[in-house]
Amino acid sequence: MNISGKTFDYVIVGGGTAGLALASRLSEDPTVRVVVLEAGEANLHDPNILIPAQFGKTFGDPKYDWAFPTVKQEHSNGKEYIWSRGKGLGGSSGLNFCAWVKPPAADVDAIEKLGNPGWNWQEYLKYTRRSETFHPPAQELMEVYPHTYRKEVHGSAGPVQTTIPFIFHAVDLLFQQTLVNKGLKTVEDAYAGDINGTWIANANYDPETWTRSYAATAYFLPVRERPNLTALTEATVARVLFDDTTAGQNLTATGVEFIYKESTYHVNAAHEVILSAGTIQSPQILELSGVGRPEILKDIGVELKLQLDGIGENVQDHTFIGVSFELAGSPETYDRMRDPEYQTEAMRLHREGRGPQRAGIASFAYFPLAAATSEAPALIQRATEELLLSNETLPAGLQEQFDLQMACLKDGENGIDMEIVAFPGFFTPYISILAVLNHPFSRGVIHAKSSNPFDKPSIDPRYFEKDLDLEILVQHVKYVRTMLDTEPFRSGVVREIDPGPKCVTDEEIREYIKNTHGTSWHTVGSCSMLPKEKGGVVDPQLKVYGTNNLRVVDISIIPIHLATHTHATAYVIAEKAADIIRASLAKKRENRD
Repeated sequence: MNISGKTFDYVIVGGGTAGLALASRLSEDPTVRVVVLEAGEANLHDPNILIPAQFGKTFGDPKYDWAFPTVKQEHSNGKEYIWSRGKGLGGSSGLNFCAWVKPPAADVDAIEKLGNPGWNWQEYLKYTRRSETFHPPAQELMEVYPHTYRKEVHGSAGPVQTTIPFIFHAVDLLFQQTLVNKGLKTVEDAYAGDINGTWIANANYDPETWTRSYAATAYFLPVRERPNLTALTEATVARVLFDDTTAGQNLTATGVEFIYKESTYHVNAAHEVILSAGTIQSPQILELSGVGRPEILKDIGVELKLQLDGIGENVQDHTFIGVSFELAGSPETYDRMRDPEYQTEAMRLHREGRGPQRAGIASFAYFPLAAATSEAPALIQRATEELLLSNETLPAGLQEQFDLQMACLKDGENGIDMEIVAFPGFFTPYISILAVLNHPFSRGVIHAKSSNPFDKPSIDPRYFEKDLDLEILVQHVKYVRTMLDTEPFRSGVVREIDPGPKCVTDEEIREYIKNTHGTSWHTVGSCSMLPKEKGGVVDPQLKVYGTNNLRVVDISIIPIHLATHTHATAYVIAEKAADIIRASLAKKRENRD
């Protein structure tokens, strides 16, 4: 470790999805020096990250291992890698389920409507295309499912490789055909801004090797030898350092203090400090640096340098539940991975570029509440009354967010509030239809609970604080159950397993949801991009209010949740941030000259 006391132009805190993408783009300028500080281990070349159908093994929760034998695989470099748990370079892009999903255009445009010019669907499309290289589906996949796509909405030269994954054909066809027969449309290409209907998703897989394409392999490894790019792992940032500022003036970040192998060091920033530590850690680091709500900082014994009440507030998460069924016959699903012999053969086939280790989560459906239930008008009226009659003093700006969410909910043609996903196995046996709450009305908080950077922050998601969130999930469950009345699902399923026949009434479904729901790890909002007077932490240039050169670049800046899985969006934020930061540097150089 030879960076202590050194000066870099940009100090990036967090080597995750957005952090590595941003570092790669900024270091394209050979005159710019970039350092990335990542708290986790490198975790490069881990087969349980790289091999697609091993996803879930890195979560640290046995239910995601679905009884797979532990993978040990010798790679060409002669090393044997045993699966690891925990983040490292690439962050969540190396831990997730590789679903390459993007939001509807209206959801992105809602961000701009909240006071963020330039954060709209057209800009999103521009930057998401820059992040990816799309590979059309292989012929063997086209033979079993008529995949459609519009080439112009996909990237052709970006770092992240995407393609249609191998699918468990019987399960995906069962799901897709049933929903079409229930009245949903088949979406031609869900990456063009319209996700309303049912469709097969891409996965961030490299079809040349059938391995996960993520921030570490896509953005970092190809450029790691750049002399102007440095990455240090197992380096936990304790706080951002600021200069001595006269009262009333903006703070200037001069660097960061970090802990490496139990010793404390610092690096200096000539231009900017950029937090890309994620929705959980970015607000914690700000608070440990003296930026946040006075009462929070007082409780943890940190001197207040800048009052910014929005930090750690406006937290929104996608929570989900599963409705599971036993399938008729013996269709291939992930459940077969429980068989050690099957798993061994699957690994052998993968080395040949074949077999089920190429599988992905592919079947998605998004649709309005009105498409799920005839009760939608009554539910929306009740929800409106709940929000109006709660006598709650809403935080500044939250009413505007609720207005946008209610407008979406009331749009019975195109407002997306329902999501179901076909997962072939493991959440509960055979097939699990996962139901996801996309636009929660409940708002949580994330705050540091001590001045020790190794103490995890306090997280209170406040799930179902607004009853409407719970009611929408109830409607998800009821809709999924109606699939049993429609072919081919009716003939393809033997019985419902969870919640099961003893869960009948709405109240019983509510209890089932409360007892079984979980996070989708799509948490946003803790450093919201909003006007400061409306609870904002960063402006549309991603600069922290009250500072000259401190930015946040990760999904914590999303101020209102999106009907999507957040992985692809993290790259969009990083790509756009790179342009913003490069433009700022160009202006500085112009003024200097």
